[in-house]
Amino acid sequence: MNGDNQPVSISSVGNAVIGKRLRLARVDKGLKQIELGCLAGLDEETASSRVSQYEREVSAPDFALVRRFAAVLDVPEAYFYAVDDDLATLILQYHRFKKANPNSTLLITPQ
Repeated sequence: MNGDNQPVSISSVGNAVIGKRLRLARVDKGLKQIELGCLAGLDEETASSRVSQYEREVSAPDFALVRRFAAVLDVPEAYFYAVDDDLATLILQYHRFKKANPNSTLLITPQ
């Protein structure tokens, strides 16, 4: 439910989360929308507008495109779907830890 007690669709939540995370990861990587789109295999003519639509939550990319965005931006696919910001941060931190320390194990203990 939203603030008006109206049901919120899963797709609108998904679009918002993916759009927000896509923009954050793109800006963090220092890429323009057209650059990200082209590197992910989108047509140069529509790359910028499509990435803009995803970031503005007008539409959401399918999973195959999310995977390509993840590869270009060097983030795990799960990052784009984490509704909770703290969880998204944890996903990124774990990804970076494993990349820097491929033979290490991260131990998380309950408090």
